[in-house]
Amino acid sequence: MTELLKVHGSQNAFFILDQTTLDQPLTDPELVKLTQQITDDEHGLLGGADGVLVVNKPVRPGAQAQMRVINADGSEASMCGNGLRTVARYIAARDGLDSFKVDTMNASLRVRRQPDLASGVPAFAVEISPVKFNRQALPFENLGRERIIDEFVPELAPRLRFTTIAVPNPHLISFVNDKSELSDEFMGNLGEWLNGDNPYFTDGVNINFAKILGHNQLFVRTFERGVGFTNACGTGMSATSLAFALTHPDQGDFDQPIDVFNPGGKVRTIVHHQEHAYWIELIGNATFTYQIEVDESALHQANVTADNADVTATGEQEAYLKFVDELPKVEL
Repeated sequence: MTELLKVHGSQNAFFILDQTTLDQPLTDPELVKLTQQITDDEHGLLGGADGVLVVNKPVRPGAQAQMRVINADGSEASMCGNGLRTVARYIAARDGLDSFKVDTMNASLRVRRQPDLASGVPAFAVEISPVKFNRQALPFENLGRERIIDEFVPELAPRLRFTTIAVPNPHLISFVNDKSELSDEFMGNLGEWLNGDNPYFTDGVNINFAKILGHNQLFVRTFERGVGFTNACGTGMSATSLAFALTHPDQGDFDQPIDVFNPGGKVRTIVHHQEHAYWIELIGNATFTYQIEVDESALHQANVTADNADVTATGEQEAYLKFVDELPKVEL
């Protein structure tokens, strides 16, 4: 038997699979099939999820482990901030550590344990980097510019200003005032178009619409590439926090905590500019909701169900929901 964990950061839900515990690690095609099977909203395991976080042996000197992110549609993301917090907690418990580095697709990132957000709500801080602004890092085409920082882009939408930042996941960010611009219809139409056949973001892009709530306070909603609407996107909230500090310097500060509310709860970010480079610290919950024991063969066959798995609830979700219920109510 082997173990999966169902986890979430700001209710951005995943399954963790530690391949180092398997007799035979899954091949990439097997990982894609397993992810598509267990994350399916209708027929997946425990109501599905946004993806699978794969823990492997480290690939760079000085790191403790590697994290790969397989999205629900089978594509691979270069990073996931909410997911990294949960993987950090898992590795911290597995290896008895409080601070270490985790390899992601493009970098080894620092992670560290934080005080609990509330009783029964463990928290971790993770590094979000590297940060790039150039067109090729997103990438985008046919927009007549090399980078987009707080600019009108009429090809994408009227009246809205946009910023593009890769962290390294590609993010398109707009600060909005009208509640309708945060709606499923408006955001969803733009998200589906820019993540389908379009002449501008040919590899797709994560879309973040944010409303400024006050000094160092934001609400962020994300349409995530490869997933759709999510309760939260860690790299999206981080990129949006950086865009906030860059384009609204009277309201968003560097090196000070920024409270970022989202449909799944709240995180805290700290935006840094050090040694001629930007990076963001993302601080939030790392909640384990279920432990799942299953025969390793079911993983290879992409056939993990409630019928052939032993599922145990951890009780942590109740503590997290209590924490969310006690947050200040966000008026949009």
